[in-house]
Amino acid sequence: MTLEDIFSLVAQNPKYVIFYFAILPVATLLAGLLDNDRGHTLPWNYIYSLLIYLAVVPGLFALTLNIYQFLFEKVSIMNMDLILQVLPILSMVFTLLIIRRNVDLDYIPGFEKLSGLLMIITAVLGLMWLADRTRIVAFMYLRWELVLLIFVGLLLLIRFGFQRSFGSPYRSQR
Repeated sequence: MTLEDIFSLVAQNPKYVIFYFAILPVATLLAGLLDNDRGHTLPWNYIYSLLIYLAVVPGLFALTLNIYQFLFEKVSIMNMDLILQVLPILSMVFTLLIIRRNVDLDYIPGFEKLSGLLMIITAVLGLMWLADRTRIVAFMYLRWELVLLIFVGLLLLIRFGFQRSFGSPYRSQR
């Protein structure tokens, strides 16, 4: 079974996927209403962690797949499957924003691992795109120190952008 087979199977019966990605932000809102500003304590931080993993893992997969298809496969944006390529990303973003509003993400177990995974995926895709666009010939003429500097610069830029996007709203109060 290939990814294409799985995607066509889901496309034939999308109601379960739509329900899954719609229920995640709703469950996050419900958790925010029930935690009484105790989201940083047990068991709420683990509930938020579970919700984050349930939203972010498929969201990152969809984001990575989209980037790959648009940059390397040259797939038209008009051929996007909204249920499998857009809905997971929207659900991920809404879930993260709702959780960020309810609790400091520093208290969520495992969140740093996910942000690190996102940084690595983004850096690898960026480097793959750069290598694809330059047809790797340009790297033959560059010194290895410059290539390493470009890679480190991309990692730092990605890390900074992620912290600015999803960083804690409570950091300034500490």
